[in-house]
Amino acid sequence: MKRALLLLIAFLMVSTISKSQILISLVFGDKLNSDKIEYGMDGGFNWSNISNLENSGLNMGLHLGFYFDIKMKENLFLHTGLILKSPMGAKRLESYTIGDPHLDSVLATATVIRDLRYFNVPILLKYRFLDQFYVEAGPQLGLLTKAYDNFSVDITDKSDVAFKNNVTDQYKRIDAGITVGLGYRLYKGHGVNLGVRYYYGMVDILKDNSESKQLNSSIYICAGIPIGVGKEEKKANAN
Repeated sequence: MKRALLLLIAFLMVSTISKSQILISLVFGDKLNSDKIEYGMDGGFNWSNISNLENSGLNMGLHLGFYFDIKMKENLFLHTGLILKSPMGAKRLESYTIGDPHLDSVLATATVIRDLRYFNVPILLKYRFLDQFYVEAGPQLGLLTKAYDNFSVDITDKSDVAFKNNVTDQYKRIDAGITVGLGYRLYKGHGVNLGVRYYYGMVDILKDNSESKQLNSSIYICAGIPIGVGKEEKKANAN
């Protein structure tokens, strides 16, 4: 009962989405672990893109959050959690007019990086094999928090002029797609998870879009760090 209450409190705390959740997770994370549940921090690099944007390129970012591996059967787990910081988008987009004659003339030759920020929730089935390897697959849901187009213009030096255009209202709040991944668990299956994931969006992210669908996609290089697992193992061995 106490453990279930701790889990509920953790989810409610994360729903406020503030930086203090990360610190709280690090301090109290060991209390969320059991023989059926593994809790930890999850983060790394990701390279994202948006389909049907001409000449667009991969936009690199950092992602950070927490995860739960919930044991369902031997070697089969439900992997979920919340990626608090989860950038999507694309770079090398062509400039466009924003309705201000002066700015439009300055930004006419600008390059644009589209920066979409989401809170993402993966709901993956995770299967471990050969003790230290695992594969995972399942849906992922995203909630858009903000969207910006970052304009930059080189005049005499790199990025002499920079302008940020808020385009949040042009995008749907909800994104959804499929994630697949492959990983390796260090220290004979008791250490850090190192993995690669690929996310493919299945929802047109633009509002009122009458042209080709624009879909998010992203490649993740991630590390999952279990919190307090070592303490639980020491207690079990002591008993």
